[in-house]
Amino acid sequence: MEDSGGWEPGAPGVLRLPSGRLVRGRGLRRPLPEGPPPAYGVYLLGRRPPDMPWAYGWLYWPDFRLPGSRIEARRLFAEAWTRSRTDRVEIACGGGRGRTGTALACLAVLDGVPPHEAVAFVRTRYHRHAVETPWQRRYVERFTG
Repeated sequence: MEDSGGWEPGAPGVLRLPSGRLVRGRGLRRPLPEGPPPAYGVYLLGRRPPDMPWAYGWLYWPDFRLPGSRIEARRLFAEAWTRSRTDRVEIACGGGRGRTGTALACLAVLDGVPPHEAVAFVRTRYHRHAVETPWQRRYVERFTG
């Protein structure tokens, strides 16, 4: 099993991937959870997020839609997955379910979960309403690691 990156297992929003890596999902409309801050974040929003005091990437992704760039999404998800081996990584959108759940499912694919099982994996272990739209579900099913 790999390093967990420093998140507490079982902390709010923390998803354990099959490798043991931990990634936190959250909604930016809620207060920052207590505890240590992330070392790196990926923010999935229709407009640039405010500056954060940690390293982060921004992916243009309007609510209930798909990423503006599949190439940039793939790059940011791969970076988040790589960093999650040793760093506290968070993935966040406004509400923390649709876009965040979709991105977490893509990280699960990168971690070895078959694409057709990744949505169920995230809904079971992160939030039962993760990945909100049929097109987000298809995006995950077509995402390859």
